[in-house]
Amino acid sequence: MKKYMIALYIRLSLEDAKTDSMSISSQRSILREYASELPEYANAELMEFVDNGYSGANFERPAVQELLDLVRANRIDCIMVKDFSRFGRNSLETGYFIERVFPLFHTRFISVNDDFDTQKLKGDTGGMEVAFKYLISEYYSRDMSVKTKTAKYLKFQRGEYQSKICPYGYRKGENGRMVPDPETSEVVQKIFEYAVNGMNAADIARELSRQQIPTPGEHKARKGIKTHDVSRTHGMWCNSTVLRILADERYMGTYVIGKREVTEIGGHKMRSKAESDWIKIPDHHIPLVNEEIFSKANASIQRFKIPNRKKHNYLLRGKVICGCCKHALHLANGTSYRCRFSSTIPSLDCYNIHIREKELNQLVYELLCKQFQVAFGVDSLADLRKVDTVALRQADFDRQIFELQEEKRKLYESLVSGGIPLPKYKEQKEQISERLLEVQNTKAVVMARLEAEQEERQHQRQQMDISRMLTESDGLTSELVDLLIDKIYVYPDKRVDVEFKIRDSLAAHK
Repeated sequence: MKKYMIALYIRLSLEDAKTDSMSISSQRSILREYASELPEYANAELMEFVDNGYSGANFERPAVQELLDLVRANRIDCIMVKDFSRFGRNSLETGYFIERVFPLFHTRFISVNDDFDTQKLKGDTGGMEVAFKYLISEYYSRDMSVKTKTAKYLKFQRGEYQSKICPYGYRKGENGRMVPDPETSEVVQKIFEYAVNGMNAADIARELSRQQIPTPGEHKARKGIKTHDVSRTHGMWCNSTVLRILADERYMGTYVIGKREVTEIGGHKMRSKAESDWIKIPDHHIPLVNEEIFSKANASIQRFKIPNRKKHNYLLRGKVICGCCKHALHLANGTSYRCRFSSTIPSLDCYNIHIREKELNQLVYELLCKQFQVAFGVDSLADLRKVDTVALRQADFDRQIFELQEEKRKLYESLVSGGIPLPKYKEQKEQISERLLEVQNTKAVVMARLEAEQEERQHQRQQMDISRMLTESDGLTSELVDLLIDKIYVYPDKRVDVEFKIRDSLAAHK
């Protein structure tokens, strides 16, 4: 019997996060309890669709899109939501789906708190009461969005700083306001001064390191603030850190909010927002530099940037790592890999790392060929053929069984026609049965072996495909890199270690 498919749709937006009654667990509990009381529940299968951190103002939500695709495929019998607002807050779109789309695909729609069930309406649309609820839901969405943004904006206008961690150069003062940090504010001012005087980011980073000024990461660590592994920086400043500080408008008193947002409630992943959605608040806090110095510093830094530089699409992008400091290597001028981090620290071993892109590509290709020749060489081909021979023998067993069964049938026909006496029939029948049993037992052993070797055979075919790709290619290709390579570590003596994506396969065949 076909299962009755019930889709439980749950949505939680940023505005709903503070309300316990709107939580995912609360919605799930309400929907499952209601579903258990339906007559169809005995033969039902429940599916959950959750959009965590998405507004109901539109239907550009991953889970609701997946649900609608299943509806169009006639795989959903019933959709259940806590209330209309969970499905959508746009009255026109919500009404279109409930009144037009779902009836077309014979999909029942239930809104628990609204006491709404299309099965009870028998073709009716629900009248003015339902339409009014759509409108109320849409108005609530717009009103809450405006109120939430307004409340946040007013807090920032009052100078209240909402983040737990202040930018380097500042600390939290009384009433949550952001004030200059006496330990680090002068360092920020010094960075801007260096830039105005014509120093580039690398020179500034080198000078700060020479003065043994703690990096922002080290400063946080000393304050007990959890941060990244500062041991990798060796107490040295990076060009990127200097550039981030010089580009940060907060240092001239302007605060920017709304650059990013969480992808889901309770999660830590963030997504960037369009710059048009950012909110800039001038005179939010005490500036460390004025607007003139900020502009001059950034104009000076821009002089060192190469205009309209085309992005080099190299094969090993994002995979080449410094074997000493574990930072990603930079392809300088599109020709040679260097450790950008070590450019400010001549004392580090990785300062001497220098390898041409073509040279590294060739080294990696030769290493791949050598590694896979050892791992998936002649023995693998012989094993693959051996497995195929066993498959051919299976067909031979089936033929033998058929012939013995035919022999037994003809023997019986001879007995019936009087061509053979009964004692002779019994003797020959027993002989045929013994041979048949022997063949069937042998076949059973072979079948068990085939099932055990089926996965291995597929694995070997993949290995042979890799070997073939290496043989047919003249050098390293993007397909080989994506398929086989995880990371490449380069050391000062041009020694190269490759971390493969299929380490288990290599280990099993060494």
